[in-house]
Amino acid sequence: MNSKQLPTLGDTSFESIKQTNAHGAEYWSARDLQLLLGYSQWRRFEQAIARAASSCQQSGNRSDYHFAGAGKMVDLGSGSQRELVDYHLSRFACYLIAQNGDPRKPEIALAQKYFAVQARRQELNDQATADIERLESASRRPRNSRRCPARRRMPGCRAGCSAFSTMPVTRACMAVWAAMRSSAARPFPRKTICSTA
Repeated sequence: MNSKQLPTLGDTSFESIKQTNAHGAEYWSARDLQLLLGYSQWRRFEQAIARAASSCQQSGNRSDYHFAGAGKMVDLGSGSQRELVDYHLSRFACYLIAQNGDPRKPEIALAQKYFAVQARRQELNDQATADIERLESASRRPRNSRRCPARRRMPGCRAGCSAFSTMPVTRACMAVWAAMRSSAARPFPRKTICSTA
């Protein structure tokens, strides 16, 4: 089984039971998810849903948004239909159900692993996006408007560097800054000259 997927029930997987409403929002039917997570009895699964909804409420989220009550019509043997209790679950609700499910079930353990991997993947993606934005913003800044690193820490710097100098940051400035970082405990002479040539 691929580590990117929840356990499968035959050819059914977590993403394959996903449905979309009229507004384009994705949801999962609790009745479909019940079988995928290894629950044979609805009442046991409903207890896990209740714990997950409580957890959702305690975390400051609206549980009715993530656990929308819905009915599901099923055919009875006599040819009539009966409405069963069902929920339309958000992805967050499915995550909470996996976290609040019976940990003795191997399907629940795999679901918890799936959501942990997905959460880490999202963290790494967010971090990479922030790094790209930071680098793009630095590349848009003119090269000669960089802050002289020696000016902040070296009061004796006589090169005329200001907070945002029009002079380019030179190798000498960078060398002074690197030396300061490598031996922060050793005091530097106050007459250090930051060359701009």
